[in-house]
Amino acid sequence: MSRRIKLNGLAGLLGAAAAFAAACAYAATATSTFNVTATVNANCTLGSTNVAFPTYDPLGAGNIQGTGTLTLTCVKGTAPVSIDLNLGLNASGSTRRMNAGGADFITYELYQPTSNAAGAACAYTTVWGTGVLNGLVPTAAPSKAPRTYNVCGQTTQGQDVGAGSYSDTITATVNF
Repeated sequence: MSRRIKLNGLAGLLGAAAAFAAACAYAATATSTFNVTATVNANCTLGSTNVAFPTYDPLGAGNIQGTGTLTLTCVKGTAPVSIDLNLGLNASGSTRRMNAGGADFITYELYQPTSNAAGAACAYTTVWGTGVLNGLVPTAAPSKAPRTYNVCGQTTQGQDVGAGSYSDTITATVNF
């Protein structure tokens, strides 16, 4: 039994000596610094829902309206110059038109909401076109959270058109 105690004591003494030798092996230190970097570019994405008018009546009178949305998601602080809407695939001059595949067209217009604030209501007063004078100019992105803007469509019933499913394709572009 005393031999076991001596061996255990010797093992402990050797372990302590090894630890002391390891600590003494580093007599000095040196340091260096480096930078960690990342680049975040301004970026935006644009999503959309369709502007769907209720059933159109060539024998009716008065305006009918439909609303769609554009959803803008930008990197925080990105300031879009404008959200532009083109005239569509069936335009004639500066007139937007829906077509059913034949010679008949239903003219319509798209309008900006009442302000450049996300979710603002439709007023059908400012035509939505292109550029900073005619496009919607949102504020800089306060965060990366999506912001939704109403696209306000209006057409006048009573245009002399045949039965069919009329449509047009609009391209929305965000410039930043």
